[in-house]
Amino acid sequence: MRRPPDVVLIHPPGVFDFRERQATESPLSDVIPSSTVFEMYPVGFLTLAAYLRRHGYRVRIVNLALLMMRDRRFDPAKFLKKLRPRLFGIDLHWLAHAHGGAALSALLKQLHPAIPIVFGGISATYFHEELIRDPHVDFVLRGSLTEPALLALVRQIEGGRDFRAVPNLTWKNEGRTVVNTTAFVPQSLDDYTYDLGSMVREVVFGLDFRTSIPFEAFWRHPITAVFTVRGCTHGCVTCGGSRPAFRRFMPGRHPLLRSPQAIAAMVRDLASLTRAPIFLVGDLRDGGEEYASAVLDELSRSHVGNRIVFEFFGPPPREFLAHIERSVRHWGAEISPESHDEHVRAQLGKARFTNEEMERSIEAMLALRCEQVDLFYMVGLTGQTYENVLETVDAIESLFRRFDRRLSAYLTPMGPFLDPGSEGFEHPERHGYKLLAHTLAEHKALLEQHDWQSSLNYETEWMTREQLGAATREAGARLIALKQRYGRIGSRQQANKPELFPARSFLHNFRFGRVLGMLLAGTRSGAGRRTPWPGGALRNSPIS
Repeated sequence: MRRPPDVVLIHPPGVFDFRERQATESPLSDVIPSSTVFEMYPVGFLTLAAYLRRHGYRVRIVNLALLMMRDRRFDPAKFLKKLRPRLFGIDLHWLAHAHGGAALSALLKQLHPAIPIVFGGISATYFHEELIRDPHVDFVLRGSLTEPALLALVRQIEGGRDFRAVPNLTWKNEGRTVVNTTAFVPQSLDDYTYDLGSMVREVVFGLDFRTSIPFEAFWRHPITAVFTVRGCTHGCVTCGGSRPAFRRFMPGRHPLLRSPQAIAAMVRDLASLTRAPIFLVGDLRDGGEEYASAVLDELSRSHVGNRIVFEFFGPPPREFLAHIERSVRHWGAEISPESHDEHVRAQLGKARFTNEEMERSIEAMLALRCEQVDLFYMVGLTGQTYENVLETVDAIESLFRRFDRRLSAYLTPMGPFLDPGSEGFEHPERHGYKLLAHTLAEHKALLEQHDWQSSLNYETEWMTREQLGAATREAGARLIALKQRYGRIGSRQQANKPELFPARSFLHNFRFGRVLGMLLAGTRSGAGRRTPWPGGALRNSPIS
């Protein structure tokens, strides 16, 4: 008989009682793999689980949001009552789970009053002092990388219970809030990765095919990703993971890079299990020219057949694209211009480039073997008016006319929230924003609204929430019509979903021989081998 897990990591839905609510579909689901239930858990769950398993602990991941979404008759209380770990972990990485996380912790305390609960993630870090005042929360782990701190916490729970010894921990001592010092400052990401072999064995031997998959459409769209960084070099006004934001509230030194050797090893491991495209999260060029070239050189020696998708925050030069062409057999790209308007783009603070520069870069990509280029635009930026948003669609049409079907584009509102910790959140008046929520409780209340635009925590000098919603809907409808007209989507396709990860069957994508070999041999993934790499910088990724 298998012993119960020591730690259960649970991902809640954005709004816990979503099944009883009549909410309108949010356009945010058009550009994220999960649905508006936000059932995709952070990749940090996988790295936390792998780290604890390497140190002898059993860990189970429960995607409660997905279980509730798939079956209206599913009873979360009945399911959770059967779990009896030493510690429950709940992610509050994205603030969109403020409602679901609070409700889940309350339910767990009702069912298991003696089992402690820990929260973690970017939003948990920002709101750690407010969060720890919740009577249903015992601990908050602060930081973008909490694997060693979680291990220390589990050891104290089963041992001496000296919680002052746990780095980066916020906790309660006889009702008084205690904020431990930042004693752990990681220097590299290489020691913190997921172990594919252990993941496969845990799922198969535990017959746990339903509770631990990342999001509802995973078997049809098996997204795979390698997170190259935690932290960012850019200063986007709206981003809580930007360099200024992390300096404001995130303990430790950022950005943290994954070495080129470790990136290539993770790509090879993923390619040994699946034929699905592999997305490199983070613009490699932000780590410096030497770093980016070293990653491509390592990939060239990996000889994988999967499509490798590269993320760019600005148009890459022709020389870098040629290096990609020499290094990988199949590749695609994402660029985030955010706005067609160069003035609006500059005010965002991500990157300064002209539309002419971007179009030259796209032309160079499509002249090579690039299989797909996706552009991402946003509604809710400083300086954007209703008319300006509609002009974005006109600009996209001009790109569709110029380039072939490998180019597509997506438009989404900035939401549901202007990120806490960002420059726009901390100094809204400087950037033309009006904040409608400041505390964790206020954001939780916004999530209880019955339409997505009423849940926004901001307005701008140029648009109210109602205007932001109307502009998004009109621009979105026009963009879908454009995509149909120019062959970017079929006439029957209703959802404007990213197509980086094409729909294929589970049998087609996954290499069962490799999976079976892992199970029979009990092998471990080699992706976590440590290879130091000197400093550098990349963007923030949602993985803590």
